[in-house]
Amino acid sequence: MEKPTITQAMINAYDEYTHLTLDRRSFMEKLTALAGSGAAAAAVAPLLAANGAKAQVVAETDERLAAEDITYPGAEGEMKGYLVRPKDAGGDLPGVIVIHENRGLNAHIRDVARRMALEGFVALAPDFLSPQGGTPADEDQARQMFSGMDLDAAAANGEATRAYLAGLDGTNGKVGAVGFCWGGGMVNRMATRSPELGAGVAYYGSQPPVEDVSAIEAPLMLHYAGLDERINAGIDAYKQALEENDKTFEIHVYEGVNHAFNNDTSAARYDKAAADLAWSRTVEFFKEHLS
Repeated sequence: MEKPTITQAMINAYDEYTHLTLDRRSFMEKLTALAGSGAAAAAVAPLLAANGAKAQVVAETDERLAAEDITYPGAEGEMKGYLVRPKDAGGDLPGVIVIHENRGLNAHIRDVARRMALEGFVALAPDFLSPQGGTPADEDQARQMFSGMDLDAAAANGEATRAYLAGLDGTNGKVGAVGFCWGGGMVNRMATRSPELGAGVAYYGSQPPVEDVSAIEAPLMLHYAGLDERINAGIDAYKQALEENDKTFEIHVYEGVNHAFNNDTSAARYDKAAADLAWSRTVEFFKEHLS
Protein backbone atom coordinates (compact mmCIF):
# COMPACT_ATOMS: atom_id res chain seq x y z
CA MET A 1 0.00 0.00 0.00
CA GLU A 2 1.28 3.47 -0.89
CA LYS A 3 2.28 5.56 2.11
CA PRO A 4 -0.55 8.02 2.87
CA THR A 5 -0.01 11.74 2.53
CA ILE A 6 -0.08 13.68 5.81
CA THR A 7 -1.41 17.23 5.52
CA GLN A 8 -1.09 20.10 7.97
CA ALA A 9 -4.86 20.01 8.47
CA MET A 10 -4.57 16.39 9.65
CA ILE A 11 -1.80 17.32 12.08
CA ASN A 12 -3.89 20.22 13.37
CA ALA A 13 -6.85 17.90 13.88
CA TYR A 14 -4.67 15.52 15.87
CA ASP A 15 -3.42 18.39 18.02
CA GLU A 16 -7.02 19.43 18.66
CA TYR A 17 -7.83 15.85 19.65
CA THR A 18 -4.89 15.44 22.01
CA HIS A 19 -4.95 18.88 23.61
CA LEU A 20 -8.30 20.57 23.15
CA THR A 21 -11.89 19.58 22.44
CA LEU A 22 -12.12 16.65 20.06
CA ASP A 23 -12.95 13.18 21.38
CA ARG A 24 -11.71 10.06 19.59
CA ARG A 25 -14.89 9.58 17.55
CA SER A 26 -15.01 13.21 16.41
CA PHE A 27 -11.31 13.11 15.55
CA MET A 28 -11.74 10.04 13.34
CA GLU A 29 -14.76 11.61 11.63
CA LYS A 30 -12.76 14.76 10.90
CA LEU A 31 -9.76 12.73 9.77
CA THR A 32 -11.98 10.66 7.46
CA ALA A 33 -13.25 13.83 5.83
CA LEU A 34 -9.70 15.12 5.39
CA ALA A 35 -8.29 11.81 4.14
CA GLY A 36 -11.19 11.04 1.81
CA SER A 37 -12.23 7.67 3.25
CA GLY A 38 -12.37 5.65 6.41
CA ALA A 39 -9.64 3.35 5.13
CA ALA A 40 -7.34 6.27 4.42
CA ALA A 41 -8.04 7.75 7.85
CA ALA A 42 -7.23 4.41 9.47
CA ALA A 43 -3.88 4.41 7.67
CA VAL A 44 -3.08 8.01 8.61
CA ALA A 45 -4.03 7.88 12.32
CA PRO A 46 -1.09 5.69 13.46
CA LEU A 47 1.35 8.01 11.71
CA LEU A 48 -0.01 10.99 13.64
CA ALA A 49 0.03 9.20 16.99
CA ALA A 50 3.11 8.31 19.00
CA ASN A 51 4.24 4.73 18.51
CA GLY A 52 5.62 3.31 21.74
CA ALA A 53 7.25 0.45 19.88
CA LYS A 54 9.68 2.96 18.35
CA ALA A 55 10.51 4.61 21.66
CA GLN A 56 13.84 2.99 22.42
CA VAL A 57 16.91 4.85 21.21
CA VAL A 58 19.00 3.91 24.26
CA ALA A 59 18.38 0.34 25.37
CA GLU A 60 16.97 -0.27 28.83
CA THR A 61 19.86 -2.65 29.36
CA ASP A 62 22.57 -0.23 28.19
CA GLU A 63 25.62 -1.19 30.24
CA ARG A 64 26.77 2.42 30.53
CA LEU A 65 23.76 3.24 32.71
CA ALA A 66 22.16 2.25 36.00
CA ALA A 67 18.37 2.70 35.81
CA GLU A 68 15.62 1.92 38.30
CA ASP A 69 12.01 2.69 39.14
CA ILE A 70 11.82 4.52 42.44
CA THR A 71 9.39 6.13 44.85
CA TYR A 72 10.19 9.30 46.76
CA PRO A 73 8.37 11.96 48.84
CA GLY A 74 6.16 14.35 46.92
CA ALA A 75 4.64 17.55 48.25
CA GLU A 76 1.79 15.46 49.65
CA GLY A 77 2.07 11.72 49.32
CA GLU A 78 4.38 9.51 47.33
CA MET A 79 5.76 10.12 43.85
CA LYS A 80 6.86 7.46 41.39
CA GLY A 81 9.73 8.01 39.00
CA TYR A 82 12.42 6.56 36.78
CA LEU A 83 15.99 7.34 37.88
CA VAL A 84 18.96 6.91 35.54
CA ARG A 85 22.64 7.43 36.35
CA PRO A 86 25.77 7.04 34.27
CA LYS A 87 28.00 4.30 35.63
CA ASP A 88 31.58 5.17 36.53
CA ALA A 89 30.80 8.89 36.74
CA GLY A 90 33.99 9.68 38.63
CA GLY A 91 32.38 12.38 40.75
CA ASP A 92 29.12 14.11 41.57
CA LEU A 93 26.95 15.06 38.60
CA PRO A 94 24.23 17.66 38.01
CA GLY A 95 20.64 16.44 38.12
CA VAL A 96 18.00 16.90 35.43
CA ILE A 97 14.27 16.33 35.86
CA VAL A 98 12.70 15.01 32.63
CA ILE A 99 9.00 15.89 32.52
CA HIS A 100 6.61 13.96 30.32
CA GLU A 101 3.92 15.00 27.86
CA ASN A 102 0.21 14.62 28.58
CA ARG A 103 0.53 10.86 28.22
CA GLY A 104 2.38 10.40 31.49
CA LEU A 105 5.57 8.51 32.17
CA ASN A 106 5.75 6.29 29.11
CA ALA A 107 8.46 4.39 27.24
CA HIS A 108 9.47 7.42 25.19
CA ILE A 109 10.10 9.66 28.21
CA ARG A 110 12.01 6.88 29.93
CA ASP A 111 14.20 6.72 26.86
CA VAL A 112 14.71 10.49 26.90
CA ALA A 113 15.84 10.16 30.53
CA ARG A 114 18.40 7.56 29.46
CA ARG A 115 19.59 9.87 26.69
CA MET A 116 20.03 12.67 29.20
CA ALA A 117 21.98 10.41 31.55
CA LEU A 118 24.37 9.54 28.74
CA GLU A 119 25.08 13.27 28.41
CA GLY A 120 26.53 13.24 31.94
CA PHE A 121 23.56 13.95 34.21
CA VAL A 122 21.61 12.09 36.86
CA ALA A 123 18.18 12.05 35.23
CA LEU A 124 14.88 11.60 37.05
CA ALA A 125 11.63 11.28 35.11
CA PRO A 126 8.78 11.74 37.60
CA ASP A 127 5.27 10.41 37.06
CA PHE A 128 2.99 13.39 37.66
CA LEU A 129 0.01 11.03 37.59
CA SER A 130 1.30 9.40 40.78
CA PRO A 131 -1.43 11.03 42.94
CA GLN A 132 -3.98 9.31 40.66
CA GLY A 133 -2.30 5.92 40.89
CA GLY A 134 0.31 6.37 38.18
CA THR A 135 0.37 6.38 34.38
CA PRO A 136 -2.01 3.82 32.88
CA ALA A 137 -1.15 1.74 29.83
CA ASP A 138 -4.02 3.27 27.84
CA GLU A 139 -2.89 6.57 26.29
CA ASP A 140 -6.40 8.03 25.98
CA GLN A 141 -7.06 7.30 29.64
CA ALA A 142 -3.78 8.99 30.57
CA ARG A 143 -4.71 12.12 28.62
CA GLN A 144 -8.08 12.29 30.34
CA MET A 145 -6.38 12.16 33.74
CA PHE A 146 -4.62 15.44 32.97
CA SER A 147 -7.85 17.34 32.28
CA GLY A 148 -8.74 17.95 35.91
CA MET A 149 -5.22 18.10 37.34
CA ASP A 150 -4.42 20.84 39.86
CA LEU A 151 -1.41 22.49 38.22
CA ASP A 152 -0.33 24.22 41.43
CA ALA A 153 -0.26 20.87 43.20
CA ALA A 154 1.69 19.40 40.28
CA ALA A 155 4.21 22.25 40.47
CA ALA A 156 4.60 21.53 44.19
CA ASN A 157 5.40 17.92 43.30
CA GLY A 158 7.90 19.25 40.78
CA GLU A 159 9.63 21.24 43.50
CA ALA A 160 9.61 18.17 45.76
CA THR A 161 11.25 16.26 42.91
CA ARG A 162 13.91 18.95 42.59
CA ALA A 163 14.63 18.84 46.32
CA TYR A 164 14.86 15.05 46.31
CA LEU A 165 17.23 14.97 43.35
CA ALA A 166 19.39 17.79 44.76
CA GLY A 167 19.91 15.81 47.96
CA LEU A 168 20.60 12.47 46.30
CA ASP A 169 24.02 10.92 46.72
CA GLY A 170 26.02 11.30 43.52
CA THR A 171 24.55 14.67 42.53
CA ASN A 172 26.23 18.05 42.95
CA GLY A 173 23.10 19.66 44.36
CA LYS A 174 22.29 21.55 41.17
CA VAL A 175 19.12 20.49 39.35
CA GLY A 176 17.58 21.56 36.07
CA ALA A 177 14.31 20.55 34.44
CA VAL A 178 13.39 19.80 30.84
CA GLY A 179 9.83 19.15 29.73
CA PHE A 180 7.89 18.45 26.56
CA CYS A 181 4.37 19.64 25.69
CA TRP A 182 2.51 19.42 29.04
CA GLY A 183 5.93 18.96 30.62
CA GLY A 184 7.21 22.11 28.94
CA GLY A 185 4.36 24.03 30.50
CA MET A 186 5.20 22.45 33.86
CA VAL A 187 8.82 23.59 33.55
CA ASN A 188 7.56 27.15 33.01
CA ARG A 189 5.24 26.90 36.00
CA MET A 190 7.90 25.26 38.18
CA ALA A 191 10.26 28.12 37.38
CA THR A 192 7.80 30.51 39.04
CA ARG A 193 7.50 28.28 42.12
CA SER A 194 10.98 26.80 42.57
CA PRO A 195 13.55 29.52 43.33
CA GLU A 196 16.33 26.93 43.65
CA LEU A 197 15.76 25.43 40.19
CA GLY A 198 19.14 25.67 38.45
CA ALA A 199 17.89 25.90 34.85
CA GLY A 200 14.72 25.19 32.89
CA VAL A 201 14.22 24.06 29.31
CA ALA A 202 10.67 24.02 27.93
CA TYR A 203 9.83 22.37 24.63
CA TYR A 204 6.61 23.81 23.11
CA GLY A 205 5.18 24.38 26.59
CA SER A 206 2.33 26.63 27.62
CA GLN A 207 3.44 29.85 29.27
CA PRO A 208 2.88 30.64 32.97
CA PRO A 209 0.68 33.53 34.10
CA VAL A 210 2.61 36.71 33.29
CA GLU A 211 2.03 38.04 36.80
CA ASP A 212 4.12 35.14 38.13
CA VAL A 213 7.14 35.75 35.90
CA SER A 214 8.78 38.12 38.40
CA ALA A 215 9.33 35.15 40.72
CA ILE A 216 11.48 33.25 38.21
CA GLU A 217 15.12 32.81 39.26
CA ALA A 218 16.28 30.05 36.88
CA PRO A 219 17.73 30.80 33.45
CA LEU A 220 15.34 29.51 30.78
CA MET A 221 15.66 28.06 27.30
CA LEU A 222 12.38 27.98 25.39
CA HIS A 223 11.97 25.85 22.26
CA TYR A 224 8.95 26.44 20.01
CA ALA A 225 7.70 24.90 16.78
CA GLY A 226 7.04 27.40 14.01
CA LEU A 227 3.72 25.79 13.00
CA ASP A 228 2.41 25.48 16.57
CA GLU A 229 -0.10 28.33 16.52
CA ARG A 230 -1.85 27.19 19.72
CA ILE A 231 1.24 27.43 21.95
CA ASN A 232 2.97 30.21 20.03
CA ALA A 233 0.08 32.59 20.69
CA GLY A 234 1.53 33.11 24.18
CA ILE A 235 5.16 33.76 23.22
CA ASP A 236 5.04 37.55 22.88
CA ALA A 237 3.44 38.21 26.26
CA TYR A 238 5.83 35.78 27.97
CA LYS A 239 8.87 37.32 26.28
CA GLN A 240 7.77 40.81 27.25
CA ALA A 241 7.28 39.78 30.89
CA LEU A 242 10.69 38.08 30.98
CA GLU A 243 12.36 41.17 29.50
CA GLU A 244 10.56 43.59 31.81
CA ASN A 245 11.65 41.55 34.82
CA ASP A 246 15.28 41.24 33.63
CA LYS A 247 15.23 37.45 33.47
CA THR A 248 17.87 35.31 31.79
CA PHE A 249 16.30 33.48 28.87
CA GLU A 250 16.65 32.51 25.25
CA ILE A 251 13.93 31.64 22.76
CA HIS A 252 14.38 29.38 19.74
CA VAL A 253 11.64 29.02 17.14
CA TYR A 254 12.12 26.18 14.65
CA GLU A 255 10.40 27.24 11.46
CA GLY A 256 8.34 24.79 9.44
CA VAL A 257 8.02 22.16 12.18
CA ASN A 258 5.11 21.04 14.32
CA HIS A 259 4.32 20.75 17.98
CA ALA A 260 6.04 17.62 19.34
CA PHE A 261 8.83 17.87 16.79
CA ASN A 262 11.20 16.26 19.32
CA ASN A 263 9.09 13.12 19.75
CA ASP A 264 10.73 10.57 17.48
CA THR A 265 7.93 8.07 18.05
CA SER A 266 5.52 10.22 15.99
CA ALA A 267 6.32 9.78 12.31
CA ALA A 268 4.22 12.71 11.06
CA ARG A 269 5.40 15.37 13.52
CA TYR A 270 9.01 14.43 14.33
CA ASP A 271 11.65 16.59 12.68
CA LYS A 272 15.16 15.21 13.11
CA ALA A 273 17.05 18.37 12.19
CA ALA A 274 15.09 20.53 14.63
CA ALA A 275 15.16 17.85 17.33
CA ASP A 276 18.93 17.37 17.07
CA LEU A 277 19.62 21.10 17.16
CA ALA A 278 17.30 21.69 20.11
CA TRP A 279 18.81 18.76 22.00
CA SER A 280 22.38 19.98 21.49
CA ARG A 281 21.37 23.43 22.70
CA THR A 282 19.61 21.92 25.70
CA VAL A 283 22.58 19.82 26.78
CA GLU A 284 25.01 22.74 26.46
CA PHE A 285 22.61 24.97 28.39
CA PHE A 286 22.47 22.51 31.28
CA LYS A 287 26.23 22.04 31.27
CA GLU A 288 26.70 25.81 31.41
CA HIS A 289 24.29 26.41 34.28
CA LEU A 290 24.46 23.22 36.36
CA SER A 291 28.14 22.23 36.38
